[in-house]
Amino acid sequence: MAIRRYWLNKIETAWQKRSIIWFPGVRRAGKTTICQSIPQIEYFDCELPRVRRSLEDPEAFLNDHRNKKLALDEIHRLNNPSELLKIAADHYPDIKVIATGSSTLSVSEKFKDTLTGRKTKIWLTPMLSEENKLFDNTQLEHRMLFGGLPPFFTEKEIAEEEFKEWLDDYWSKDIQELFNIESKYSFQRFTELVLANSGNIFQATKFAASCEASRGTINKYLHILEKTFVAHVVRPFSSHAPREIVSAPKVYGFDTGFVCHHRGWINLRPEDFGYLWKHIVLNEIHGKLPTGRVRYWRDKDKNEIDFIYLQNRHTAPHAIECKWSANQINVKNFHRFRKNYPKGKNIVVASDVDQNYTKNSDGLTLNVVNLKGLIEILSQRDERNA
Repeated sequence: MAIRRYWLNKIETAWQKRSIIWFPGVRRAGKTTICQSIPQIEYFDCELPRVRRSLEDPEAFLNDHRNKKLALDEIHRLNNPSELLKIAADHYPDIKVIATGSSTLSVSEKFKDTLTGRKTKIWLTPMLSEENKLFDNTQLEHRMLFGGLPPFFTEKEIAEEEFKEWLDDYWSKDIQELFNIESKYSFQRFTELVLANSGNIFQATKFAASCEASRGTINKYLHILEKTFVAHVVRPFSSHAPREIVSAPKVYGFDTGFVCHHRGWINLRPEDFGYLWKHIVLNEIHGKLPTGRVRYWRDKDKNEIDFIYLQNRHTAPHAIECKWSANQINVKNFHRFRKNYPKGKNIVVASDVDQNYTKNSDGLTLNVVNLKGLIEILSQRDERNA
């Protein structure tokens, strides 16, 4: 079993501050395996009826497990999961709890309390770049085509039936359990189209006819995909300058393997790598810097920056362009963006950069980096006037 140290270290660090960890992520991302690999953990699978019965009296259960580490997997299967976690946080600080689920706490009526101030959230993304070697394959093309869910990544051949099985499980075990959605066909069709059109500007009306749903229903579906981590909504960055795009978001699928599957790709062409590289970069930012804000920028002349990163709303915007090769650098879009937003770093993140370096172009400094270098720059403390 691969020991995913990055996540285990995050969990141990989080427990030093709060006793409750909320550990969400999509199905088969590895939540169960990571929880079971925590030293001295007692693991409870809440999908099992006998486990749910043992948790019906939270106080009795917690009294039986003083001074222990507990993993409560798929906790949304309980009738009132937030009650147990709240009691544990308020009255049993000696018990360290990690609870897993497939959505944010706020989207389900089952979670009557979102535990604000009582928990630490650690979002388990698909595999990070450093984790490829844990599963004995460092080929980036393989990671793109097979995706970053460990059971899919470790396959020797693309298991198309498993992608379909995953979507069916997502519907039956996550969507039906947590949301009041009537049409399986409509919702699944929308999910498939979002994955197939990943990275494009989202317009609800374009999906309505294909999904046999109203515009309002399509927007509801997108909200659900976002809250269950299956889609990432990247909103535009703007100060409402007249020539900027200020409303339509871009929507990215959660995993390159699922994007490739729903595009019908079983082999990658040279032009596909740059497209999928953006997804890898976005996943790395989400996994390493989940509290930051990711946006994109585009003006009415179609000048565009792939991602704009802000540590918080008071910091200068860092502009990020994703290039499969550093030889593809085009500084025009950086210059256009910096006319309106002069403060912040200009970053080109490329797959073929071994040693990070800087490059100057007409008074503009570019940081040309690999994924590790990108995270290092974005992690640096950034002042508003930096």
